[in-house]
Amino acid sequence: MTMENKPAILIVDDEKVVRDSLTKWFRQDGYDVDGAENGAVALKKMQARAWDLILLDIKMPGMDGMELQQRIKELDVPATIIFITAHATIDSAVQALKQGAFDYVTKPVDPDYLTHVVANALRQRSLSKENERLREGITSAARAEEIVGESPQIRKVFDLIDTVAKTDTTVMIRGESGTGKELVARAIHANSSRRFFPIVPVNCGAMTEGLLESELFGHERGAFTGAHYRRKGKIELADGGTIFLDEIGNISMKTQMDLLRVLETRQFTRVGGNDVISVDFRVICATNKDLERAVKEGTFREDLYYRLNVFTIVLPPLRERRSDIVPLAKYFLKKYAAQMNKPVTGFAPDAMDVLLQYEWPGNVRELENAIERAMVIGSPPMLTPNDLPFKLSDTVGAVRSGTLADVERIYIQDVLHKNDWNISRSAEELDIDRVTLYHKIEKYGFKKPA
Repeated sequence: MTMENKPAILIVDDEKVVRDSLTKWFRQDGYDVDGAENGAVALKKMQARAWDLILLDIKMPGMDGMELQQRIKELDVPATIIFITAHATIDSAVQALKQGAFDYVTKPVDPDYLTHVVANALRQRSLSKENERLREGITSAARAEEIVGESPQIRKVFDLIDTVAKTDTTVMIRGESGTGKELVARAIHANSSRRFFPIVPVNCGAMTEGLLESELFGHERGAFTGAHYRRKGKIELADGGTIFLDEIGNISMKTQMDLLRVLETRQFTRVGGNDVISVDFRVICATNKDLERAVKEGTFREDLYYRLNVFTIVLPPLRERRSDIVPLAKYFLKKYAAQMNKPVTGFAPDAMDVLLQYEWPGNVRELENAIERAMVIGSPPMLTPNDLPFKLSDTVGAVRSGTLADVERIYIQDVLHKNDWNISRSAEELDIDRVTLYHKIEKYGFKKPA
């Protein structure tokens, strides 16, 4: 066993004989062990390196074990604590366990029993860390699979995701609200080498400047009114993984400057703090704003724009990839039928007509909300137009307001759907030959639903 993979144990006790005895015991068991005679020395050792487990005496001169445990908690030291004391009381045991201690052992210590407790604590710690990594990976992969579609436009997005995911390049995702920018970010992360670490989303448009600063960089205790504890920021939490900055076009000029500095140095200080923290993370950002115009108007820093706009993925609005409406609608129907335990199996033809002809200004998010609402009020086995939050008449003006190609695309897709993709019947109804219809299908990227 090498020093790098030995579990590290810190023994904090003011009695030298206890420290020496425990050190000898656990080194014989193959652990990496060190000791500290008081709380102040222990805190210095915690700053110098990471510890897996801390054996902590309660009664010590100066800072006692309970106070040190509270300091460890405030400092977010990720170590498991086991108390060892000759002054055992029910109150102290309850307090220690409430504050997060793994166990409570009384002196004189039975070496075999303490070895058993330590082994269990380290085993549980290892399993918890592994479960956390697996949950993050499974969650990311599941969310990545929610990108549904077969249109040429969305297939191009898939290709771009595959290309950039293998790198550590900064990615800017652009598109209207509701097009699925966070899903794309999660897909990139899920297919990257950082997938075993978290992806941390930050909605930059939902917070004031001061709140966003604290959210991104964290703060120290007493940094401002209400800051009772030290708090890690989202950038620090993303160490090893990915930070997703949504609505990046809405941040203030001051925050832009602070963010630029972090992107260039990969270092920052918490609000109210002096310690420089180094981090390793990938940046994915998203916006529905015209950043080029914002740069010209002086509301977005040009240097930050170039730092973020390294690799761009543009998500098309749903109205420009109408062939994806059917598979998306079926996907959301299946999703909410399972969640609501409702035996709805599909759409009535006229209900699908409404979905295909609607312009979807809210894009995929609006489609999902429409299907969820329809599932709530609809009755098995099929959803009907009456279950939808809009009528076919609501879509006519929107269809007529598009270009000639938009109208043709919508009409042909409607006819194909109505005739269940029977090419002969559809061509006859459209008053064109089959070859022409095949050319139109290829032109607009239509694909027969599975």
